[in-house]
Order: sequence, then C-alpha cells, then structure tokens
Amino acid sequence: MPVQQAILAKKAALAQAIRAPLSAIARRCAEAWPDPDRLDAILLEAIHTVPACHLLYCWDLHGIELSSMVGPDGTDTAWRGRDLSQRPYLKHSLPFEGTMLSSVYQSVYTNKPCVTALQAVRRGDQLLGFVAADFAVTDLLRNAELARPAQGWRQFRGDPAVRGTVFTQTRAHSLLDERMDEVLAAIGTLMRDHGVFHSKIHFSSGRFSLWLMDDPYNYRLHGVEEIVDPELCLAYPLRGYPENAKVAAGQIDQVLTAFKALRFADETIYLRSGSLNVMNALVGLTFSCDGSHYMPVEEFLAKDLTFWFGQNEECEIPAA
Repeated sequence: MPVQQAILAKKAALAQAIRAPLSAIARRCAEAWPDPDRLDAILLEAIHTVPACHLLYCWDLHGIELSSMVGPDGTDTAWRGRDLSQRPYLKHSLPFEGTMLSSVYQSVYTNKPCVTALQAVRRGDQLLGFVAADFAVTDLLRNAELARPAQGWRQFRGDPAVRGTVFTQTRAHSLLDERMDEVLAAIGTLMRDHGVFHSKIHFSSGRFSLWLMDDPYNYRLHGVEEIVDPELCLAYPLRGYPENAKVAAGQIDQVLTAFKALRFADETIYLRSGSLNVMNALVGLTFSCDGSHYMPVEEFLAKDLTFWFGQNEECEIPAA
C-alpha cells in the first residue's frame, strides 16, 4: 500500500471510531453553550467515551476557547479565553456539520505531534462553534502495523545545478571502471554466498556499501582494492541464499551486467551509482544528471538501453 494510502486509511479508521461519541458530546454542549463551567463538566464526563483522546475543549466561531483544556484526569482553566485562531487546522475549511480531522501538527499545549478532530456544535440551523478533540500521534500508532512499501518505478529529479551543466562534462575513467568485471563478480559472490542482501556500488568514487543478513543495522564500506581481493570472503561467513528473497540468485548477475551497460553506454549520461536489494527486489539508479530511479528487478531487466538513452537500434542490455 502506498504511504499516502496508508495515512488516509489510518485517519479514516480514527474518524470512524470517534464520529458517534463526538456527535453526542456536541449535542450536549449545544444545550450548555456558552457557559464554560457547564461545558467543562460535560467534557470531563464524556472524554472517556472518545477512544485515545487525551484532550477535549470548545471554542467559538472566532477561535476563542470557551472551555478549559479538559483531560481524563481534570481541567486546566488557564486556557479559557485564549485565541486559538492561529492553530494550523484553522487555516483550512472548517466543518459546518459533522467531523473533520486535521493534519499532524505540533501541539502548543503538549509540545508533541498530534491530530485534532473538530466537531461542529449546532443549535438548529445555527452554528455555535466547535468541540475539539486532540489525539497524540504516539497513542494512535501504538498498535499500528507498518505499511508495505510502494512497488513500481519511481523517478526523482536531482539537483538543477547538476542537470544544467551535465552536457559540459564527460565520464571520468575510474579505478572501478578499469576493474569492472572483477568488481561485479565479487559483488555477485558476496550476495549469493555470503549473506549480503543489499549492495550499493558507487561507480564514480569506487566505493561499495554492503548490508548483511547477519547484521542488518550496520553496513560495511569497501574500496575497489578490497572488493577484488580474493581473501575478502574470509571476512564474511558463508551463508546460504535466503529462501524468502524476492530476487532469484541467477538474476543478480543480470542486474550487475545491466549496471555495467548503463555505466559505459554514454560518455555524458552515465550511471554514477546502482543498488540492488534481493529481499524487496528493488533496484536503485543515480545518473550523472543527478536523476534517480527506483524500480522492481523484473521491470528493470525488461528494459533495454533505449528506455534510458533514447532510440538506438544497437542499445541493448546484454544478458549475463
């Protein structure tokens, strides 16, 4: 599920859970409006009916707080009469009926990220003001599940200053370029046989970042001479290829060969770095124009060089 969809789903679930109790509170507040003491009593009695709510308060059509700040354990009368009109959620359209959820913002009262639900308070056809319910983001996420990362090709434009001068430069031959085949063979071996599940190759600077199944929170850095040293394998325990990898072991060399093709295909637009993660099957690419691309392995391998550099009958990514 894309991140934005996951956010919307969480907010929709919250809105569904609080709509009925906030509506009931608003009806009771309409009868007591605008008496602050009566409003406080109603909010204090009802706050436990609103799931995960840590603060209830009322304010009028001008953004002036009428009630106290009411929490599960008591009231803070010091906030009566305060001007709340500059709060982030008041800069958007307000609900003339029903409930509206704000975006996440930093609460002035608690100094923590929160979401506010606004419930219109009406007496007949007259809009009196609003009941506001604050929810700490930490409470909303306590039992939440991590959203799955989005799959599919994503492109990001890089630094405009770099793009503007790209055609005045040419690829500088690096030590890695000279030993390309040795480097890619070593990376392939580490990924298939030594537990490296994510590797990033910095072609221009000759650096390698490796993440291991045995130690996923730390990455290892190597230069070209270290990577091509046959004894490097002694530093990485032998590990079977992970059964839950989304990339077939045989596809690793295909991806690395495609990286080589993208590195040497053009002297102006060329691959600066490439990454491969066998667990989520994602390829990452950064070119000399500073543009970046992320796409699934299957999609990446299905594209030839014409996709990257335009129409040229001889542009093909060679098979491994």
